[in-house]
Amino acid sequence: MQLPARLGIITKPNEPRAGELAARIAEWAADREINLFVNDRVQDLPPGTFSASAREIADNCDLLIVLGGDGTMISTARLVAGRGIPVLGINLGTLGYLTEFAIDEAIPALEYAVRGEYEIEQRTMLAWQVLRDGDQVGSGTALNDVVVNKSTLARIIDIDCWVGAHYVTGFRADGLIIATPTGSTAYNLSAGGPIIAPGTDAISICPICPHTLTNRPLVLPFTAEIRLQMNTREQEVMLTADGQTGMPLMATDKVFIRKSEKTFNTVCAKDRDYFEILRNKLRWSGR
Repeated sequence: MQLPARLGIITKPNEPRAGELAARIAEWAADREINLFVNDRVQDLPPGTFSASAREIADNCDLLIVLGGDGTMISTARLVAGRGIPVLGINLGTLGYLTEFAIDEAIPALEYAVRGEYEIEQRTMLAWQVLRDGDQVGSGTALNDVVVNKSTLARIIDIDCWVGAHYVTGFRADGLIIATPTGSTAYNLSAGGPIIAPGTDAISICPICPHTLTNRPLVLPFTAEIRLQMNTREQEVMLTADGQTGMPLMATDKVFIRKSEKTFNTVCAKDRDYFEILRNKLRWSGR
């Protein structure tokens, strides 16, 4: 990675530590004559920095730094999807699967990154599309998952599922989770779905509390196109992408989900050990 001419910082909302860390990064950038743009969530910007919206930062910067947790990284992923901009995550959250570095590693991580001593990992995303009576009424991308589920008071919903031209089954469940390897350790894992290592060319379908206990999670190749047909009437059913955006679905709506042509590029340590991360985050004892 070359020394960036324009460095951007996107922060978790209402996170007081973000301003303090942004000030430290501002000093580092000023010493190297790098223009620094900080998103307008941060008050009292450090001297020599520019305030901008997250969209403006994504449009104009060569390297992005996310100060927050996995939720901030996921929203940033949709913002920069397909742009090829590397994103370096500093963990100010709790779990931190995607935010690679701790607060005290922020400046060393920047040093190593611009010297090319870190790797860029391409994270695959999903593209989703909703058709209603043949017309597209919604579309988007997701880094973690696309979920179709019922509202709090709704009963079990009926969803027919195809993979390509092949009918799979009719799911009667609280919903379905379509997850990437990145999202396999999120809602998918809580619902009993498989953990898929990053870089694996696979996608999973996991039913949420299925009525038929033999409906188990499926792991499919990334070349698969999934089609869901809503068969539930007079029920509140929602599609959500990464748990952050989405839309209500109606009976007979068709949902298409496939691998997106867009990717999310994260800055990772060269000696990164994914299984060590799992042991630490999931508290595996090894015994």
